[in-house]
Amino acid sequence: MRSATFAAALMLAGLAAAPALQAEEKAGQWPEGAETYIISPKDGAKVKSPVTVVFGLKGLGVAPAGVDKPHTGHHHLLIDTDAPTGEALDEPLPADEHHKHFGGGQTETTVELAPGKHTLQLIMGDANHVPHNPPVVSKKITITVVK
Repeated sequence: MRSATFAAALMLAGLAAAPALQAEEKAGQWPEGAETYIISPKDGAKVKSPVTVVFGLKGLGVAPAGVDKPHTGHHHLLIDTDAPTGEALDEPLPADEHHKHFGGGQTETTVELAPGKHTLQLIMGDANHVPHNPPVVSKKITITVVK
């Protein structure tokens, strides 16, 4: 009888903890050590357009936009712009020529870039394209597109 009571108490404690875990997930916390990075091209590379960009991810899963699953998100490629900071991190990332969304869960893309120097950087977003807290942002790389 004691073991049944103990098991019931554990189950209730687990159920009581579930909302707290869900609240933490909703707050956008990533697992510690999560990171995104650009596999290719390499920083300093000279490339021809169109440029294939391959995304890397560690400590997280990829899920399409609109799918609210713990410890997942999707990539956004920042081209010739800085990653958002401050209050901008509370807003969905824009979708324009400098902010490419990969809400289908894609892990690579091909982009047309004019000849010259360009910067590329990745940032992860949640189901609603909002960066997580703290944001998971790759190192910014610089490439040169040649004719």
